[in-house]
Amino acid sequence: MSTIYIKNMVCNRCVMVVRDELAKLNIEATQISLGEVILERTLTDEKKQHLSKALEAVGFEIIDDKKSRTIEQIKNVIIDIIQHKDNEHNENLSKILSNSLHHDYNYLSNIFSEVEGTTIEKYFIAQKIEKVKELLVYDELSLSEIANQLNYSSVAYLSNQFKKITGLTPSHFKKIGNQKRKPLDEV
Repeated sequence: MSTIYIKNMVCNRCVMVVRDELAKLNIEATQISLGEVILERTLTDEKKQHLSKALEAVGFEIIDDKKSRTIEQIKNVIIDIIQHKDNEHNENLSKILSNSLHHDYNYLSNIFSEVEGTTIEKYFIAQKIEKVKELLVYDELSLSEIANQLNYSSVAYLSNQFKKITGLTPSHFKKIGNQKRKPLDEV
């Protein structure tokens, strides 16, 4: 068995696309998750190169160095928390990341800032704001419900943070809709 790490996998649709690309190349995977593919056997250099080209054609990239893999894992944990955990986590982000990735938070924070040019906290906030935008556009939840779902202490705090990041109030954003949303891999 071997593991390949893939950049820009941010949702279940990404997993399906990677699964399809692997199938086209007759590469057997035992498990595919965000940012990670566990293969039946190690790929030859030629097969890995074909896979790399196929993945690049659909917006993904194989990650070979340890720092990049760690950063991608940090991003995937954050995206998973925001997109899929609906109010499950009462722990702080540093503890969640440390426990999930089995590294000291200071180490994770330092390499993230060094490579990405921003802090983990700012990345986390940007992801939360993108989720708020998504929920506002869907128009199924009140701002209070959105604040609760994303673990904001109050609607006022959510509104202030939203305005600070986007320059708009949540209600004004809701009026203009989809024009200001970014794909998750561009946040």
